[in-house]
Amino acid sequence: MADTSDIRSPAQIEADIKRRRENLAETLDEIGVRVHPKTIVGDAKAKVVSNIDHTLGRAYVGVNRAVSNTKAQFVDGEGAPRLERILPVALVAVGLVGLLALGTRRRKG
Repeated sequence: MADTSDIRSPAQIEADIKRRRENLAETLDEIGVRVHPKTIVGDAKAKVVSNIDHTLGRAYVGVNRAVSNTKAQFVDGEGAPRLERILPVALVAVGLVGLLALGTRRRKG
């Protein structure tokens, strides 16, 4: 004997078909939005911006660390300058500027 629990009325079948059509229409709309060029470009832009933000953040941390390390070379833990390290660097800088000035003066003369 056949199972009568699977028997549906025409109205039930039509309601099921209508529900499936609506679900299919929603799915097609979602697919249409996902593959739309503006969506693809927007997603790509967001990814690039995220990568740039991440890279800039890492660069900022790296630069900040380098500045802190350099500062630590010329300033002690209490914030006082380390003259034994500052003076040689200052003298070298003054010497380089002097050499550049002499080189420029000789070319003009």
